[in-house]
Amino acid sequence: MTNQLRIGTLVGGGDAVRVIPQIASHGFESFSLTFWQTTGTTDLAETAKRVRELQDEYGFIISTVGIFGNPLTGAGDNKDTLASWERLIDHAHLFGTDIVSGFTGRLTGESIEASIPQYAKVFGELSRRAADKGVRIAFENCDMGGTWESGDWNIAHNPTAWEMMFSAIPSDNIGLQWEPCHQMVSLIDPIPQLRKWVHKVFHVHGKDATIAWDIVKEYGIHGPKPFVWHRTPGFGDTNWADIITILRQANYQGTIDIEGWHDPVYRGELEMTGQVHALNYLKQCRGGSFVPNPV
Repeated sequence: MTNQLRIGTLVGGGDAVRVIPQIASHGFESFSLTFWQTTGTTDLAETAKRVRELQDEYGFIISTVGIFGNPLTGAGDNKDTLASWERLIDHAHLFGTDIVSGFTGRLTGESIEASIPQYAKVFGELSRRAADKGVRIAFENCDMGGTWESGDWNIAHNPTAWEMMFSAIPSDNIGLQWEPCHQMVSLIDPIPQLRKWVHKVFHVHGKDATIAWDIVKEYGIHGPKPFVWHRTPGFGDTNWADIITILRQANYQGTIDIEGWHDPVYRGELEMTGQVHALNYLKQCRGGSFVPNPV
């Protein structure tokens, strides 16, 4: 089957062997394995071996492995983040994936422009390491509460920043882990953005948003009332059929993996209810189940 565009979900890398057998039967076709700031004590080779055994049993793929911290400073709890990038790049092939994802990091409290030289130094080296192993690097487009002028985690949340990043490291194996939600919280329309940048999208997070335009118009974006919420796909504002159409028109070969644990309604005991709804919704947006043509 070609160009299926698998739909899956995110799972903590250290919990993968425990969690995947509990949820694979719901119909998830891929899993994106994530680590926060460090791969810690996880034995990546042993985890990969056990995950590959589960792959044989359930038929899913591992779409990405990711490390989310600040590799540009290495300060505090981020002291192992850069080394974790290196470990995941070196071990990605054991999981059967060629994508390592995460935040770029940034110089704490500094502007995006001020962070570019350190970004170019750190990821220039990482991109060469990755290229030597046939690995691509994908940056999530999350602002983590940062702005253009200041932040703690990531510079890859604005298209002008992407232009600067890809100019600083003009490598084919550097791209984006894109989702509409992180653009919508900045009131950016994700559809034309995706159409323009799809050639740099290596992986897609399945996360949506609901924008309360009535609150924006009455209170603005700096008032006391929330004006946007992260949503599980199927409950937000985005037309995912359009997103999948744009991806397929560009011959996108990756997956869409649901990033749960953010929805204000489908949370707690309703978390997997929401995620499985999103799984089935996204499968319908791609056209439903694959049906072979007559011979």
